[in-house]
Amino acid sequence: MDSEVTDRVPTIDTVLVRRLVDSQFPQWAGLPLTTVDPAGSDHVIHRLGTGLSVRLPRHSGAIGQARKESEWLPRLAPHLPLTVPVPVAVGRPGLGYPWPWAVTRWLHGEVATVEALADSPGTAVALAGFLTALQQFTTADIAAPGAQEVHEGLAGAPLADRDRATRAAIAEVGGVFDTAAMTQLWDEALHAPAWDRPPVWFHGDFHTGNLLTVDGRLSSVIDFGGLGIGDPAPDLTIAYTLMSAGSRACFRTALELDDATWARGRGWALATGLNAFTAYAAVSPRVAAQTTRQITEALIG
Repeated sequence: MDSEVTDRVPTIDTVLVRRLVDSQFPQWAGLPLTTVDPAGSDHVIHRLGTGLSVRLPRHSGAIGQARKESEWLPRLAPHLPLTVPVPVAVGRPGLGYPWPWAVTRWLHGEVATVEALADSPGTAVALAGFLTALQQFTTADIAAPGAQEVHEGLAGAPLADRDRATRAAIAEVGGVFDTAAMTQLWDEALHAPAWDRPPVWFHGDFHTGNLLTVDGRLSSVIDFGGLGIGDPAPDLTIAYTLMSAGSRACFRTALELDDATWARGRGWALATGLNAFTAYAAVSPRVAAQTTRQITEALIG
């Protein structure tokens, strides 16, 4: 059945995407279609015409993103100081492709880089402003009819869920990074007091690769597949993927963060950095360089 969820990795090429678009959205059948490369690890992305993008999940772990973004980004976007993707349509499984997929407005810009923005206090403050606005958005809509299921899909996982995998990764990369320092950071993060305030919105995958710039200034935040409600600490990962120590201090001041949340944020940065390093660094020099920096900056603090 078309709606069946499977772990099979589908073959996604431009021919398939063209057929899906033409069969389900004939109003766009005449628009040119080009592959966007490199794309992320979760989606294959094509540009459709000049104003749209088509995103197809690569694996079953990403299949909820299309509907999540369609449900929530139109509500969040008016409250945010940076542009976010505007969903246009959600495609159905079909033609051998097993999962929902999305068409969104194309966002112009270049992926943010450490070289351009790491030492920019203005960028750090702008990112803090984005997170503050996201966290202040009311969750009252969750009380709407039928929204309980949506809320359950937005629940954030606790940092402790990553304990076993993170300790295994620390042991695995002991010849590359300081094992004692990583272990101390991780223990401090796990033992930091939990978030004890009302749950807030978080992006969930807030790192350098999901920020766009225009003329050297932040313009957009993309890829809200990890969007959720709970502890905001996961979004502090951006302080270690993009910022230097100086701009990181400006970021923390602007967010008015307590020590416990900051400690958990460092833990998230270490855990996600190690996960990506152990999975991809051996086959991707780009990922190796990015995650090495992320882990190193997390150890700096």
